[in-house]
Amino acid sequence: MREKVDILIKEALVVTMNSERRVLDRGYVAIRDNLIVDVGVGDGLDKYAPEEVIDGRKSVVIPGLQCAHTHFYGLLLTGSPWFAKIEPPTDFQQNLQRIWWALDVLLGYDEAYASALIGSILFARSGVTNFFDNISSPNTITNVLDYIEKGVSEVGIRGFISFEATQRRSDEEGFRGLEENVRFIKKNNFDESKLVKGAIYVHASFTVKDELLIKAKEYSDRYNALLAIHAEEGLVDVYHSIERYGVRPIERLYRVGFLGPRTHLVHLVQATDDELELVKKTGSHVAHNPLSNMLNAVGVAKVPEMLKMGINVGLGNDGYIFDHFENMRAAYLLHKVWRRDPRVMTPLQVFELATVNVARMFHQEDKLGSLEPGKLADVVVIRPKTPNTPVNSKTIYGHLVNTFSSKDVDTVIVNGKYVLKDGKLVNVDEEKAIEYVHRVVERLWDRLLSEGKPQLDYVK
Repeated sequence: MREKVDILIKEALVVTMNSERRVLDRGYVAIRDNLIVDVGVGDGLDKYAPEEVIDGRKSVVIPGLQCAHTHFYGLLLTGSPWFAKIEPPTDFQQNLQRIWWALDVLLGYDEAYASALIGSILFARSGVTNFFDNISSPNTITNVLDYIEKGVSEVGIRGFISFEATQRRSDEEGFRGLEENVRFIKKNNFDESKLVKGAIYVHASFTVKDELLIKAKEYSDRYNALLAIHAEEGLVDVYHSIERYGVRPIERLYRVGFLGPRTHLVHLVQATDDELELVKKTGSHVAHNPLSNMLNAVGVAKVPEMLKMGINVGLGNDGYIFDHFENMRAAYLLHKVWRRDPRVMTPLQVFELATVNVARMFHQEDKLGSLEPGKLADVVVIRPKTPNTPVNSKTIYGHLVNTFSSKDVDTVIVNGKYVLKDGKLVNVDEEKAIEYVHRVVERLWDRLLSEGKPQLDYVK
């Protein structure tokens, strides 16, 4: 007698990302409730009686992609006339002062919700089912994470959200940011039904004091929560740390006990070899954001070296480009040209950055990141529109990194439920959502043009 399942994806090219990195040229994935029941060869119909069958012929099935670091609110500035009004920034610090800090003081609940809504839509369309976001809205702190959760939950994907605690304006404001993270963690992290969880986020070492770093780590330990910080993205971080503390940023974080297996170091572009040894020693993780690093002209992180050292690195977008296939391509190409060595970074390594490595960063490797029996059913079906060469078990990683895009994503299942089906969003009216987001953005841009000004403050 055949076993009942909810969904059976049959006769597809299945990229399992299991420990053997097994790829099935003609395989199936069986889903019941919120779990993957089985992954095997053939159509699976001899074993399972599905309520629904997805014909996977000419399709690729992958585990849900994961984004190690993002800022939904970054989407609110795409194409903004604000860029034409300001004096063009000449370095990373001026980018923060003239663009992002000028924006964040104007963000409210509507902007938080709208950015999360459109960001989650773009993630779903890109096959991203899990992410780590943080918002900086210093004049809207209390309960702002609930509005981000609302946007994410309406689309139906999972993720971690956090408030970016900073003391660049006042010491008290930094601790208020931490408390907002703690409030949300208490509300969501101990409820298994919640797909959206909280985390602890600190902006960067050059905008916080030791007391805030220590308190953030204390909260992370107390609630077993992820802990993250922008680290050595630009040289301002390094210069500030050496001038104020006599050590580089990673050394400072190590001295105050901030590093550890739950800690995410975002960017880590400027790190020295000695600092990387501290990252490895403490089991800290790194979120790599190649497209953002290029946009901000900050340099190139030593990702190939990190991987050789055994440091876990996951792929993020830093709130810039939400097509995760583009981010994979950037990670694949950037390190080759930077080192003038075409052997650097293989397609498989890059795909690991967007799947199993991020699951490990999130401490969810036993639940997510691969297609295996017993894991949560976060599954993506890709139907390549015009593959220029055969797509099979020998070529698939090359196609995932070099030719596929979000336009090829056909179906997305999160926790056993459809989020995108046959190219259409299931849980939200996309047209109405975009209309709403645009109204919010237009109001924000009007305020930015009339009230916006560079914010020159940072921790002295």
